[in-house]
Amino acid sequence: MKKYTSINDIDNINTWIEEAKQLKGNPIKHIELGKNKTLGLLFFNSSLRTRLSTQKAALNLGMNPIVMNVSGDAWGIEFGDGTVMNGTTAEHIKEAAAVVSQYCDIIAVRAFPTLTDKEKDESEHVLKSFTKYASVPIVNMESATGHPLQGLTDAITISEHAKVKKPKVVLSWAPHIKALPHAVANSFAQAMQKMDVEFVIANPKGYDLNPEITGNTPIYHNQEEAFKDADFVYTKNWSSYQDYGKVVNTDPNWMITKQKLGDAKFMHCLPVRRNVVVEDAVLDTDSSLVIEQANNRTFAAQLVLKKILEDL
Repeated sequence: MKKYTSINDIDNINTWIEEAKQLKGNPIKHIELGKNKTLGLLFFNSSLRTRLSTQKAALNLGMNPIVMNVSGDAWGIEFGDGTVMNGTTAEHIKEAAAVVSQYCDIIAVRAFPTLTDKEKDESEHVLKSFTKYASVPIVNMESATGHPLQGLTDAITISEHAKVKKPKVVLSWAPHIKALPHAVANSFAQAMQKMDVEFVIANPKGYDLNPEITGNTPIYHNQEEAFKDADFVYTKNWSSYQDYGKVVNTDPNWMITKQKLGDAKFMHCLPVRRNVVVEDAVLDTDSSLVIEQANNRTFAAQLVLKKILEDL
């Protein structure tokens, strides 16, 4: 495997899930695989679960992780071609990616969208620039439009907790105090489309995701109708895609409650704003899988790194 930048890099999600479960059963079985190999983790944005779980995954494989907060600790990086660099950026991605490639055997990158320029965000200029100019494999730790490590994590979690052969899975928008990216929702949708589940999306009007990603997935603008007979409810806020990056609706009635959830399991990537996105009565009960999801972040990342290491 040469890179992991999208859910679409997964050839067979069912075999990946089973392999991740095996890693979870014996996390250090392959600790010799990454011996004398270095993983560079470059963060253009903040992180808790992604940072720690990816480092732990690397350590479980015997790798040496190096972490850098690029925006605060490195020279400002220029991504444009032919740019006259007489502004705030001091180093071009062509040199930066080439240099980091000399220090690291795999590079993992996290860079959020602007939420103001749809064309720029969808070009994935940060992630694709590293892919283009680095000479080592690239892993996406969340980009402008996708979070494939989280999407794989969620697939693993659903597989572990499913009680029926083809569970109903709902991706539901919920209110938030600010505009948030589409990345988690996009990758979750792509992951569910690869699994044998009944998958639907619920969001208010004005919040439909990119139709190129949702495809034929049913979209409900009535949350309670979408939740009927649900086995899993995955909740995430995202800003408008049509009116790009804007908050067009803050309806608190879309918050997840115990009454709405019924017998379904609740999922969220974290961090989550209590009693805004979801009430305490959900998070503080056995209905919530958020801690199990967070734990599975390690094994999703470890599986990806293992597959890349096996191909080096």
